Amino acid sequence: MRRLGLLAILVAPMVLAQGQVKVDAHNFLKLPPRTGSLSLDQVEVADYATLLIPAGVTELRIGELRMGREARLGIAPSDQTLRLVVERGEIGVGSHITASGSAGSMSRPASAGRNLDLRLADVRIDEITLDVRGGIGAPGRPGLDGADGDAAGCLWGSASRGWDGQPGSDGEVGGAGGQVRLEVPEGFPVDQVRVRLEGGAGGAPGEGGAGGKGGAGKGCLLYRADGAKAGRDGVPGLSGAAGASGSLKVVHF
Repeated sequence: MRRLGLLAILVAPMVLAQGQVKVDAHNFLKLPPRTGSLSLDQVEVADYATLLIPAGVTELRIGELRMGREARLGIAPSDQTLRLVVERGEIGVGSHITASGSAGSMSRPASAGRNLDLRLADVRIDEITLDVRGGIGAPGRPGLDGADGDAAGCLWGSASRGWDGQPGSDGEVGGAGGQVRLEVPEGFPVDQVRVRLEGGAGGAPGEGGAGGKGGAGKGCLLYRADGAKAGRDGVPGLSGAAGASGSLKVVHF
């Protein structure tokens, strides 16, 4: 995935000079790593294109923003709030500003949607979605399989039963939805802004381990030793709980 992102940076048509960024239609561009504040004079994201903002940026000021049809500003997950200020611009129908959390894994929990402080001054919109949903919780770990029982023998008796499989663990909780503060002028069409604040779904339950096979029977000279029963399969875990929902605050200036 990192190689794919690097390739996209190298091949995506862009201009990143004198405060200008352009992403052509159907292309993807990730801004270079940066920490703290970033100011750009002009940003253009054409139809179906994506511009990704690095996690280290905590304040982004854009003089003029142009987003085409279903264009996207993707904001990398972070514990720090991102303040995004747009002085003027036009946002096309179906566009997204996405700051959702990342899904959990066996090595890390799901992250929350990023808190977003968005100020739109002189900006015309057709329709836009702000997405700060939490990430999906990590799945539960599968239980270990039970060991197989010992086979019967003519000299040492009956076969032993298979061992039971271990239960699966529960899925982890989903990430919380982010907090959005939207600053817009009086008369701004807030009803054309769709905000996704849901917490992430809980992680899937871990599967129970399979029961071990029973020891095999054996036919002997004087008698027959019967085989043993298999162990019971382990029970699956429980689904994780959904993350808490985020919130929206609209402020007019």
